[in-house]
Amino acid sequence: VVDANARMEARLHEAIETTAFRLFFQPQVDRQGKLTGAEALIRWPVAEGQMVSPAEFIPLAEDTGQIVPIGLWVLRTACAQLALWQSQAQTRHLTMAVNVSARQFHQPDFVASVRKCVTAAGIDPSRLKLELTEGVILGDSNEVVARMNQLRELGIHFALDDFGTGYSSLSCLKRLPFDELKIDQSFIRDMASNESSEAIVLAILSMSQALDLEVLAEGVETPIQREFLRLHGCERYQGYLFGKPQPIENWADFLAMT
Repeated sequence: VVDANARMEARLHEAIETTAFRLFFQPQVDRQGKLTGAEALIRWPVAEGQMVSPAEFIPLAEDTGQIVPIGLWVLRTACAQLALWQSQAQTRHLTMAVNVSARQFHQPDFVASVRKCVTAAGIDPSRLKLELTEGVILGDSNEVVARMNQLRELGIHFALDDFGTGYSSLSCLKRLPFDELKIDQSFIRDMASNESSEAIVLAILSMSQALDLEVLAEGVETPIQREFLRLHGCERYQGYLFGKPQPIENWADFLAMT
């Protein structure tokens, strides 16, 4: 295991140096099926069209600190794509969601790095959404609140990713300035066969409405799931029913949904 991790760490370093990564974008849609934006997802292509799974390299990147330069590359690349969308009337309304790791968020220069990326790309920051997991917000909550508020002053929005899978969701919602909750795909997948998952989804939707938070359901794969969510007040969706993550050059069909 140690040898495998060492080899992967060396490959990661080389991939960072050579910018071997690519961004794929998964569409996000509203209740009418209209495209509202995308989530930027990193991919690592290797020989013969194969991909190294993010589940394989992201945890190691977190442990070694390599997630910081990787995360900065993702943010820059996503902002550049958002700038292209904002230069065209058809796509100017689209948003871009970018995942931020715990290690990246807690870097002393994180706020300055985000501000620099936004300024360099010349984008409307209100169309950029940073997705945080509960792992990011654990620890010094005063520091987290301060950083989030500094970025919100720029116009940037925040989503709480994988909502319902951690331990501090309710307490963090009282203090942290989130705009959106993302219902974890595990609950969406199990709704039809598990009454507890269905009850959790309904509770999240009800609570979000009371707190005036937007909700996006992840992992929507069937019309039945979409209809259930729509009937209970969910306004935005993401999942294979609407499209798999694709490189931007394959986005013609998605853009037709605008």
